[in-house]
Parts: sequence; structure tokens; C-alpha cells
Amino acid sequence: MRLPKVRGPRLPRTRAGRRRLVQAVMAGCVLALLPSTWMYVVTGDRLRTTADVPRTEVAVVFGAGLWDGEPSPYLAHRLDAAAKLYRENRIEVVLVTGDNSREDYDEPDAMRAYLTRHGVPDTRIVSDYAGFDTWDSCVRARKIFGVHKAVLISQGFHIRRAVALCQAAGVTSYGIGVDAKHDVTWYYGGTREILAAGKAALNVVVRPDPRFLGPKEPGVADALASARR
Repeated sequence: MRLPKVRGPRLPRTRAGRRRLVQAVMAGCVLALLPSTWMYVVTGDRLRTTADVPRTEVAVVFGAGLWDGEPSPYLAHRLDAAAKLYRENRIEVVLVTGDNSREDYDEPDAMRAYLTRHGVPDTRIVSDYAGFDTWDSCVRARKIFGVHKAVLISQGFHIRRAVALCQAAGVTSYGIGVDAKHDVTWYYGGTREILAAGKAALNVVVRPDPRFLGPKEPGVADALASARR
């Protein structure tokens, strides 16, 4: 039995056809990069370091995975930056937001335990157990926890998206992109952000509700009140 030949795509034979193909490819590339360009424009003056970020009441630390129940190295770097800001009296409260969708996986509690071991009092830490992605975390910070202004802490490849989304969600934000080893995870994260930028732009346009919204929680307000006693 002879298998049918599989023909590849035919390239245009005329000069005009080839020109139209090149133009279509170029247009596709431009469209693919538009969301990333938008993120760079809207976050251009919002990125800082732990040394020069404005003093702000609340810092938001985004989850970044657990290793055997402990924060991954990437997440640990984020938490180290938050602990440093707290020790230097640059922030008063840390909102840790991450995934707790399974009983055996709890990012916020692991983040809380790490911070308390590094000098942040438990009463100054607030947990968001439904931060399933960056948009959900930003919307919940504003709608559930009443955060209007915050320092956001993540890796450099993610921080622009976090700032852009939180700004769109109504949280005036400064972002700190912490250092990270340029390993396979770093390169994967940077590549993934190209696709994630498109989703971020769609979130800003459509403004979907988080996967889980729930009732308002007074955790941040109570932690700030305790800080002033």
C-alpha cells in the first residue's frame, strides 16, 4: 500500500506574492509584540530597587512555587526582599498571595513561615489563599483586601506584568524585580512572559472576575492598625 505524499506549504511564485507573504509575517510579529510593548510603556517609571522604592504601607509578594513544602529559590528571593524592606521600615505589612487550591499545596502559609523566620512578625503578614494567577492576585488585593497602593515584589521577567495588571486593577504600584540566577527556569520564565503579555492585555480589556472572589477581608486593615498601636 502506497502512502500518499504529504506536500508542504507552497510558497508564492510571484514577486508580489512573496512580498505579501513577508508583509503578513512582519505584521504578525508586530501584533505578537504589541502586548509586551504596552507593558514596557505603562510600567516605564514604576520599577525600583529595595534601595530607592518609596516608603509604602503594603508590599505584595507573588507566589513562585514550593520545593518539598518550602519556598522555591525564586520565591525565597522575593521574600528576602520583603523582609529587608520591613527591617528597614520601608513597609508595614506584607500581603502574600499564592495558590492553595489543593490540601497538600499551600504557598501562602509557606511564605508566612519563611517571613517570620526572617524577622517579620506574624501579625504583619496577611495571606491571600486564592492568588491563582497575577490578575487574580491584583484584583483581590484591591477588592478583597482594600489595598490601594503597594510595592510589588517578583523576578525581573515578571514584575512589569505584575505592575501593569495591578495598576489596571486599581492598585497604584511600584515594582521591585529581584535578582535571579539565569538558569533554565529564568529563561523559561522570560520566554513565557511573551505569551503571558497577551493574556495580560486581554485581562485589562475584558476585566474578568478572579476564579474565586469571596467576601471582603479586613486582614490588611487590621495589620496596619496593629502596626500603629
